[in-house]
Amino acid sequence: MSEPVPSAPAITVRLGAHPRDNGTQFALWAPRAERVELSLIDDDNNQTNVDLTLNPDEGIWTVFVPGVGAGQRYGYRVHGAWKPEEGQRFNPAKLLLDPYARAITGYVDYRGPISDHTTTSNFESDITDSFGAVPLSVVVAPSPPPTPLTRPLPLAEMVIYETHLKGYTQRHPEVPEGLRGTYAGFADDAVIRHLVDTGINAVEFLPVHHFVSEPFIVGRGLVNYWGYNTMGFFAPHAPYASATAGTLGGQVTEFKHLVSKLHEAGIAVILDVVYNHTGEGGHEGPTMSFRGIDHGGYYRLTTDHRNDYDVTGCGNAVDTSNPRVLQMVLDSLRYWATDMGVDGFRFDLCTTLIRDAAQHVDQHHEFKRQVAADPLLAGKVMISEPWDLGPYGYQVGRWGKGWSEWNDHFRGFTRDFWRGATTGVQELATRLSGSSDTFDHGGRPATSSINFVTAHDGFTLRDVVTYDLKHNDANSERNRDGTDDNRSWNHGYEGETDDPEVNAARQRTARNMMATLLLAAGVPMITAGDEMGRTQNGNNNAYCQDSPTSWIDWHTTDEWPGQVALTRTLLKLRAEHPVLRNPRFRAHREVVDDSGVGLGRTEVAWFTEHGTEMAIEHWHDSGRRTLGQYVSDVDDAFLIFVHAGDSPIVLTLPGQPWAGRWTIVAHTGLDNELPHRPMAVGSIVTVPAKTVVVLRAAVLGHLPEVVASPTTPEDPDDSGHEPIGEAVPDPAIQKR
Repeated sequence: MSEPVPSAPAITVRLGAHPRDNGTQFALWAPRAERVELSLIDDDNNQTNVDLTLNPDEGIWTVFVPGVGAGQRYGYRVHGAWKPEEGQRFNPAKLLLDPYARAITGYVDYRGPISDHTTTSNFESDITDSFGAVPLSVVVAPSPPPTPLTRPLPLAEMVIYETHLKGYTQRHPEVPEGLRGTYAGFADDAVIRHLVDTGINAVEFLPVHHFVSEPFIVGRGLVNYWGYNTMGFFAPHAPYASATAGTLGGQVTEFKHLVSKLHEAGIAVILDVVYNHTGEGGHEGPTMSFRGIDHGGYYRLTTDHRNDYDVTGCGNAVDTSNPRVLQMVLDSLRYWATDMGVDGFRFDLCTTLIRDAAQHVDQHHEFKRQVAADPLLAGKVMISEPWDLGPYGYQVGRWGKGWSEWNDHFRGFTRDFWRGATTGVQELATRLSGSSDTFDHGGRPATSSINFVTAHDGFTLRDVVTYDLKHNDANSERNRDGTDDNRSWNHGYEGETDDPEVNAARQRTARNMMATLLLAAGVPMITAGDEMGRTQNGNNNAYCQDSPTSWIDWHTTDEWPGQVALTRTLLKLRAEHPVLRNPRFRAHREVVDDSGVGLGRTEVAWFTEHGTEMAIEHWHDSGRRTLGQYVSDVDDAFLIFVHAGDSPIVLTLPGQPWAGRWTIVAHTGLDNELPHRPMAVGSIVTVPAKTVVVLRAAVLGHLPEVVASPTTPEDPDDSGHEPIGEAVPDPAIQKR
């Protein structure tokens, strides 16, 4: 039985640096320190040190300094015992960042004395001053929060777009050169226009908390690009600020402007946050903040108290079993939710946050209790990456109501299904239904599942259909980094090619996976660029590639127009038809109107290609590659027909009570492969190999009258209807 984590006792002063009364109040939690000095740095890099006073009941050191205001650079020097065996590595020679700093400026000089220990021993203190080799905290004046969303977006309506803030605009041809890669660049009208036109209404930024690179990456001449190496849980990453804004607080203002611009366009902002570890790494790494304030207070340690207990793979793990450390995490969430105006959070390696003092996983952890009870976090999106690397770290499906989770079952299955590595269609039905096997319990909604086929870590969607093997040589790790479990399919040729048949097949598979993602119950997450064919040239671990490898190439929209058109079409359908984004798990129960009268059709039904419902023998047919999902509510009904077979198949359209007429409203084939005109029930449609077709049903009382008699479609081009999306040349099909 896990021991409960107590709440942090109330304190008399806010932690951090807060301007007031023509000065600034500074407060630092350092309960085991013997002395704390505040170092104020002027424009000439001269230091003035001021001693803080300890409140022993709270373990908090405070001082009010008159005449100090916004823009002031500062750090802390924390004195105490050097007892690594007791988790104490106090070393006043190391200038430390304020864990509550609202802004951070400067850089790390990895040649400098940034470690608290000598080069010969991790347990012998180094007394060389680190000033000049480490970044500094900045005092930031309060400012108004961003413009809120006019209408808060329900999770069921969200289409999440996972993107890197810098890489998204670094090569954008319409963003002014001086703003590319910055908060201001992402706020540019051209960027927001693309998001809106595509149908994106929720942007999830890879980490924008201030982060640093790991020494071993810098030693290879590279940098930490993704940002999963936080050094400031309250500070926007300074290098993302434009030159005009600067890094002495301007990064805060510029980030708020970005949030306002996105909100004004109806786009929610979700942050990928990394509270599970910090950029200091293990005790052998640099000391820039937390370790120097209290190694054993901030970090999980092994039983000998000398070494970090690492369940993150990053050298250390933040100890949320300590009430004051847990308070820091919650204070950070509240700050970003209120002052910075964000709408939700995706928690990296979230299982680490619910480990108790004995390192056991506890789904009733105080972290979850306080998040659920906090009115400032009410209504915010909470997304768990539901695993870490420690014992019992894999917690998919166990986070309960109020949480959504990254669903790696969906990712793995969708890739396997479209490369022909699955049997039957039972799991296809489960994944299309919101992964009910994993999330349909305890009253949880279908929005508990964050569906994705790709993410920042791994292949892009284009690379999933282009490479069987990873190609990570540019990372300088001899291609040993990154997963080998890619579940990808190169369609017979490894890498890019000019072969039109191979390219046509690849793009069709990519469209099929995008359709599977956007039509499944749950919340879809698109990796930025997947809607336009972005490639990383086979690199499936581009964490250290701040280069064209990772940056969005906006010219791929010309190469993959079918992907762009399909994504927009499906997202438009999803936005306009609530039945395609039902937050509840559906059942085979009859749809009733407002007066309680049954309409004959059910919320969900499963069909064969013969227009009849699936029978037990169909479900147990391991060779079946075809399935139709019928979804319905009072106003609407659709048939999502998935055909992954290698040959065309004849589909008979179901009759009443399912529909009075059918119209194809989207598909993953070529424009001239399927009819556009309305079709009567009983009509037959030849569905090409490896194609997803979305048909809208005319249901009684909501669409025009039924076509009188079944017909067999003729030449689809004679329908008189506008094409669906854009025509895409497919030489592979044209040659047959």
